[in-house]
Amino acid sequence: MTRGSEEVPCLLMRGGTSKGAYFLADDLPAEPALRDALLLRIMGSPDERQIDGLGGAHPLTSKVAVVSPSADRRADVDYLFLQVAVGTPEVSDRQNCGNILAGVGPFAVERGLVAAGERETSVRIRMVNTGDHATATFPTPGGRVDYTGDAEISGVPGTAAPVVIEFPPGAGKLLPTGNVRDEIDGVPVTCVDNGMPTVLIEAASLKVTGYESPKDLEEDVALADRLLTIRLEAGRLMGLGDVSNATVPKITLLAAPRNGGAVTTRTFIPVRCHTSIGVLGAAGVAAGLRIEGAVGAELAELETGSDRVRMEHPTGFLDIDSSLATTDEGLPSARRTAVVRTARKLFDGTVFPRSAETASIPRRPQGGQR
Repeated sequence: MTRGSEEVPCLLMRGGTSKGAYFLADDLPAEPALRDALLLRIMGSPDERQIDGLGGAHPLTSKVAVVSPSADRRADVDYLFLQVAVGTPEVSDRQNCGNILAGVGPFAVERGLVAAGERETSVRIRMVNTGDHATATFPTPGGRVDYTGDAEISGVPGTAAPVVIEFPPGAGKLLPTGNVRDEIDGVPVTCVDNGMPTVLIEAASLKVTGYESPKDLEEDVALADRLLTIRLEAGRLMGLGDVSNATVPKITLLAAPRNGGAVTTRTFIPVRCHTSIGVLGAAGVAAGLRIEGAVGAELAELETGSDRVRMEHPTGFLDIDSSLATTDEGLPSARRTAVVRTARKLFDGTVFPRSAETASIPRRPQGGQR
């Protein structure tokens, strides 16, 4: 760390439909346990209101990006995503976050890790959590990040500059169980991984419509029990091991579209119902809908001749460009995945975490990184 642990340089950003604290790795302790303990104090966890920290009392606003120069020749920077729990002293590194990813390129330029172009800048990013890569391209007129623009994304008021994020074909299996369909607890599912382990389920198979509000779905105790059973078994089938203390795989319920999109979605993260849908989870859904025989494929209304897949969610829609290829073994694989997000710098300064004497010791989910 370049300063004492009680004064930490921080840039708070909105990335997509999430909000998080962005840090240079050198400004945080190198030891994960010490780093996580500090981040809990910075974000104000554990406390349901996170009243004594930067967190916004919801998983979508209690996120952290740790960024550093990359030793990978295919990347400019490394991006470690950390999900800081709200009401419990836990910090998880077992997933990526595609929304917070939208701010990593601009942050890298703001902190001088990448030189800005005169018109736009592309930053190659290695996502440390999974080893996957992405390239973010955004406007930098005159060599400075410009956050203003006319791009709109559902779930965010107003407009901002577009951040185009393109993902190369995933290194792992698109169908990690080896099957187009599996059955768990009597429910047909399709398990996909296009940057985020995701389980696709038709909402009707769980006796819900898929059009309910997130609040109504969260209050359905019977549904929560079924989803937990399915998620635990899906984690085992997908090679993730015991996911009882992990945030992946995500579960997305699917229903026929109502507003001109390809499909209606309700995503759980993993207990709270997302007010929109995560970028990487959406990438998995988009790819899954293109697989013949997959759960949800018959519901989907895909535009002929177009890679664009519009996913309806509780606060609007998200567009993903998605196309598939076929492996030598005849299995589907991701060929191209791209999405337009926006990001905005909220403040840049120094955060003063609460005293270490009043903080709880962090718990790390079992299983380590994924």
